[in-house]
Amino acid sequence: MATKTPRLIYIAGPMRGLPENNFSAFNEAANYLAAEGWEVINPASLSLEVGGPEMLAARPALLDTLMEAERALVRHCAAIYLLPGWEKSEGARAELAVALRAGLQIIVGGGME
Repeated sequence: MATKTPRLIYIAGPMRGLPENNFSAFNEAANYLAAEGWEVINPASLSLEVGGPEMLAARPALLDTLMEAERALVRHCAAIYLLPGWEKSEGARAELAVALRAGLQIIVGGGME
């Protein structure tokens, strides 16, 4: 079983098929959560670290590897933050399933106040 890091949170939500891959929503949530005292894992930032959406679209195996690594990261978190529309995202649903199995706190986000 993975060791959970207190105050570490993973953001999950839809990306593919949305304008600019919904990065603005991920980044806005990351800023909000950091201001609330969380250490944030932001998949939008991780995507950019491996070459960005264009690279991932061109190399499906790389996308699969990244998504597998992201699910592994979820296991180390204390919580998962679900962006609006998460239920339409295959990746976010898989990340939520991992979070539920690991007993993480589930936070369903809305618009940022």
